[in-house]
Amino acid sequence: MTPMPEIRWIDTPEALDAACAEVAGAEVIALDTEFFRERTFHPVPALIQFCAGGPAFLVDPLEVACTETFRRLLAEGPLKLLHASSEDLEVFAHWAGVPVAPLVDTQIAQALLGEVPAMGYQKLVEHWVGETLPKDETRSNWLERPLTEAQKAYAALDVVYLLDVWAGQREALERRGRLAWLEEDCAELVAQAARSDAADGQWYLRQRNLWRLGPRQIEAYRRLTTWREGEVRRRDLPRGWLASDKLLYAIAERLPENRYELASVEGVKPPLVKREGDALLALVKEARHADAAELAPAPLSPLSPDFKRCLKAMKKVVNAEAEALGVAPEVLMRRRDLETLASAKLRGGALPLPTGWRGERLAAALERTLNEVGEVA
Repeated sequence: MTPMPEIRWIDTPEALDAACAEVAGAEVIALDTEFFRERTFHPVPALIQFCAGGPAFLVDPLEVACTETFRRLLAEGPLKLLHASSEDLEVFAHWAGVPVAPLVDTQIAQALLGEVPAMGYQKLVEHWVGETLPKDETRSNWLERPLTEAQKAYAALDVVYLLDVWAGQREALERRGRLAWLEEDCAELVAQAARSDAADGQWYLRQRNLWRLGPRQIEAYRRLTTWREGEVRRRDLPRGWLASDKLLYAIAERLPENRYELASVEGVKPPLVKREGDALLALVKEARHADAAELAPAPLSPLSPDFKRCLKAMKKVVNAEAEALGVAPEVLMRRRDLETLASAKLRGGALPLPTGWRGERLAAALERTLNEVGEVA
């Protein structure tokens, strides 16, 4: 077992700035967070960990606010390593107010090297370092103070081994000519994190059953989810505490005109009608009276023979390329992206083919396949 490094507890701005100065000259810094999110929309940071090969620094965000020095370290400075970083990036965006860049996500790196698209940190460490990490503190309450020595050790190990993991991954990616792929994917990850902070009205597109609704119902669902996204951010509540996707979908499906009809929608409880009824009904009314020319067409049914034919043909292309590369098919293209392509083809629109390194590997074959499917149909 690798000896435990020195662990330094940081709970003052001066200590945080001193730690930043100590790692400022490093080429790579490993980062991680522990946070709590059961009762809020925004993650509540409970611990910030970082390491550059020397001491493991554990920052107590309950005691110390992010300093300007640490913001610069996050947004500029050395390469930052994170594993499965999406929620950690939210923590940093909320606590520090800056993006983390340049960034490498070691889970994405591993997906480009093998057939496991979402390998966990413990498996990753076993694979590259040969160490078995303790699991005792997985469900710890990280907001409690003081943390135990076992908790501190567990948190430190979340960053200590990332440096060794990345050293192995980088060499393997360079050998296989895929380092540029990782850089492209991680740059997009940073861009997505920046975009996701805004309630941009696109949440409704995540609904898998949108194709079952008519244009006005879809418009109602879009308005309802956009309203909810703004409200949960403003009130700092989990989405489900205000209204779940399922509930908003049911309201959009029924298009109620008054409180009585709203209350009769399955899942709608009296407290929701009392607190939010006027807002919900106003949004539905706007959808009912929206200009027909401005309504988006309903998505195509994924159950139609033509849609299934397109999807099956494209999956064959993606699966063959994934097998050739030795990666999982979903690393190349998600089902949602394939469905978007199929819809565009069947509607006669421009094809949103993949770009970047995925486009180089897939775009021509996908376009040719869709044209062939169209000829057969």
